[in-house]
Amino acid sequence: MVMTQRIAVLGATGSIGDSTLAILAAQPQYTVYALSGYHRLDKLFELCKQFLPKRVSVPTAAVDSFAQRLSAAGLDIDVVGGEQGLIDIATDSQTDTVVAAIVGAAGLPSTLAAARAGKRILLANKEALVMAGQVMINAVKMHNATLLPLDSEHNAIFQCLPLAIQQDNTQIHQSEHGVRKLWLTASGGPFLQQSFEQMQQASVAQAVKHPNWSMGQKISVDSATMMNKGLELIEACHLFNLTEDRINVVIHPQSIIHSMVEYNDGSYLAQLGSPDMKTPIAHALSYPNRIESGSQPLDLYALSGLEFIKPDLQKFACLRLARQAMQAGTQATIVLNAANEIAVAAFLDGQIRLTNIADINEQALNDIQVPPLTETADIEDILTIDKIARHLTDKLVAKLA
Repeated sequence: MVMTQRIAVLGATGSIGDSTLAILAAQPQYTVYALSGYHRLDKLFELCKQFLPKRVSVPTAAVDSFAQRLSAAGLDIDVVGGEQGLIDIATDSQTDTVVAAIVGAAGLPSTLAAARAGKRILLANKEALVMAGQVMINAVKMHNATLLPLDSEHNAIFQCLPLAIQQDNTQIHQSEHGVRKLWLTASGGPFLQQSFEQMQQASVAQAVKHPNWSMGQKISVDSATMMNKGLELIEACHLFNLTEDRINVVIHPQSIIHSMVEYNDGSYLAQLGSPDMKTPIAHALSYPNRIESGSQPLDLYALSGLEFIKPDLQKFACLRLARQAMQAGTQATIVLNAANEIAVAAFLDGQIRLTNIADINEQALNDIQVPPLTETADIEDILTIDKIARHLTDKLVAKLA
């Protein structure tokens, strides 16, 4: 008899949530135990009606009104609020798997709590590793949690690695496995074929119009600046226990090869598929087995060619800054992540140009002074640095706006 897996989808109203819930709706061996949402509460309400979760988390100020709305619809669902509500769901004894899909630093506390509760974590939240990589990995190992990447690139690398490394990332350094390098592929975003001067004049609508993927606004802007790939580079260092110099980035505009592993014998193992997040999500949900994802199968006969381009680090300075931050250590990656979130929000709000994002990120890395992190640093220390960096980046934005 197959045991039902109870899934908590944190960030259920975003694009990752949409893809995850589409798979869960078609797979009877999974039950949606809990959901969370922040901005789109009308959509969250409809999801509650469709999936009938036992628990739901909303912003603290919305708890009472959302509970009344559910009750009026005849739905008996426990409503919790704020950061603590997310942590309660992530650590709930009835939760088997946590889909960590909250965008930004807001997703860190609940993801770390899930690790400490020994949960199976499907990680789409980059910031959990960008801000707290070693803390997160240590918690996963100490509490026998399972961490599976949902990002298409990291999931592709995971699939192309030997089982021994999938189960223990320190095994990547064993010579018998022969791993030489990892290759993260990038689409190049909407401005790959445009000049830096054209990027300077880019509108919000142009920046969020990704050529291959359907994503939220923040991650779409990050793709346009290639900061998204920079954050993925930092994330990959922690996921796969490698220094940044052993992880390359290559622009692959077709987004068919999702990433590759280069081996010492000259082999490159690549994972291919249509650009659809349902594929990596289905892999992580069912690992080590396979289930139907509902994604469109890749038509090999229709492929006219696959291109590979070296990134222009002057045009896409954010990718260079991410390497610089990873070399400098966790304090720098926290500052970079915080500065980037503030800068992207300012661009989406019309305060700065798209190309100003890299300028602000570089100034933040060079100028912002934060308290040192010790080896025993925990989430409180990390969030303190994050808060300081955000406050000081707000000032940098104000000077440009």
